[in-house]
Amino acid sequence: MQRLNSLLDTRTAISQSQTTCLALVEHYLERIEATRHLNIYIEVYEAEARQRARELDEKFQQNPASVGKLFGAVISLKDVICYAGHEVTAGSKILKGFKSLFSATAVERLLAEDAILIGRVNCDEFAMGSTNETSCYGPTRNAADPTKVPGGSSGASAVAVQAGTCWASIGSDTGGSVRQPAAFCGVVGFKPTYGRISRHGLLAYASSFDQIGILANSAADAALLLEVMAGPDEFDATCSEQPVEAYSKSNFDKPARIAYFDTALDHPGMDEGVKKLTFDFIEKLRADGHSVEPVGFEYLDFIIPAYYVLTTAEASSNLSRYDGIRFGHRTQGAMDIHEVYKKSRTEGFGTEVKRRIMLGTFVLSAGYYDAYYAKAQQVRRLILERTEEILKNFDFILMPASPTPAWNIGEMADDPVAMYLADIFTVQANMVGMPAIALPIGQHPCGLPVGVQFMAGRFEEAKLLGFSANLETA
Repeated sequence: MQRLNSLLDTRTAISQSQTTCLALVEHYLERIEATRHLNIYIEVYEAEARQRARELDEKFQQNPASVGKLFGAVISLKDVICYAGHEVTAGSKILKGFKSLFSATAVERLLAEDAILIGRVNCDEFAMGSTNETSCYGPTRNAADPTKVPGGSSGASAVAVQAGTCWASIGSDTGGSVRQPAAFCGVVGFKPTYGRISRHGLLAYASSFDQIGILANSAADAALLLEVMAGPDEFDATCSEQPVEAYSKSNFDKPARIAYFDTALDHPGMDEGVKKLTFDFIEKLRADGHSVEPVGFEYLDFIIPAYYVLTTAEASSNLSRYDGIRFGHRTQGAMDIHEVYKKSRTEGFGTEVKRRIMLGTFVLSAGYYDAYYAKAQQVRRLILERTEEILKNFDFILMPASPTPAWNIGEMADDPVAMYLADIFTVQANMVGMPAIALPIGQHPCGLPVGVQFMAGRFEEAKLLGFSANLETA
């Protein structure tokens, strides 16, 4: 089957009897089978997807006007998003075999608009990682070069779209977990404003940072998915009551005022190839009539330390529920309840998750709370205030999505700090709760994809997506 580039193309092909939902599902199942070596899918909903496709084809034949906004959309889910009656394990041994009793609000809204869910994809354990290597199912590989990582933690979601195994994938973004893998895999990665999509049914890592995000082939497709999933939810007190805009119809066709951080592009960790592609992209923006100016941002080197203090603290609290009693794996042969806790968590959690739980417990401890956690909250506030100040004078902030292209599998296994520093350009959007999108801008001299990201003010998704869609068209 010829690759259909958008949902509009897909629906046109269905309406002209060139394809059907069932044929689409069969095509994607073939692609999943052909890409097994990339280790994208943990579970494929083969029989279920076929049955739903048949039902939707029949619904369309009876009344074409009755189908939902996502008719023809075949979507995969990251293994941290609950789907009733299906396993959800967060890529961790501690949850193997656990079936969700309910669906995430985002999943319910996708299904209500006639999406087809084709499977559950791999991810870093409890979304903790930037390489998709911490999963208990083994690493996912980058389709552009299987010796390279796809990024993380939504690495398999990015590869699922990159390798053509689904139309789009729903992931999560705590510090760049949608945008960094999108850049590494040459697809679009979108993170909305904190609270724009309900977190009900998303397994928690760091609750004040986590947000459901989207991996897709275009900003237009991401806009449609946001339109479907966004909106208030009585099951999530942090979910915004702001009305949902018609994101799929959003447009921003005027000259934009864009800021970029000279401290970012001149950072000593910047790869020269990524730097050149980013500056070439800036020159193209200027040639197209946009204003692109450098601005100072004095907190760049404080973002990563503050982020990892805060997120590990929240992880320490959130993951305390996985104790062998309430949730998850329970050890065999324990002599008392303390052994149940200790051995269950030791056996169930991987090295990176244990590291972050211990870091978080340390920064929350009585003797260190003020020195670390309280100080990191103050830094977060300063970063928010400076970002808001910049966005008073500019429409968007432009940054690389990653300082380097994708690296070799196993390259950072012994150096977690180097992996943490790779998030330097993506975590700001999560620290301040603002929307951000990663767009592919070309190939690195080594042949790997490179992406750039734009960030906008809170709840300015329509502006950000409209601008991004126009860039793609141009």
